[in-house]
Amino acid sequence: MEAVYLTFILVLAIFLGFELISKVPATLHTPLMSGANAISGITLVGALTSAGAGSAEMSTILGTLGVTFASINVVGGYMVTNRMLSMFKKKEGGDQ
Repeated sequence: MEAVYLTFILVLAIFLGFELISKVPATLHTPLMSGANAISGITLVGALTSAGAGSAEMSTILGTLGVTFASINVVGGYMVTNRMLSMFKKKEGGDQ
């Protein structure tokens, strides 16, 4: 019975996340991306804690996967944010 509730929460979170993200205007994307990177940093700390707890083998495997995916998300998010912000910088040495 618990698996039914967890599946319902997962499906609801996926639907709600899609609806919220699809309605974000382009001007708010960069600030929201920075906030999402901060949340992924918190996820990374939790995954490190889970991976290093040493309680069960499955917990260590899932924690390691969490560290991997959260690291990819944080690094990729900052790369995208940096690239978007560089689009707004003035170019030096061009026609003025």
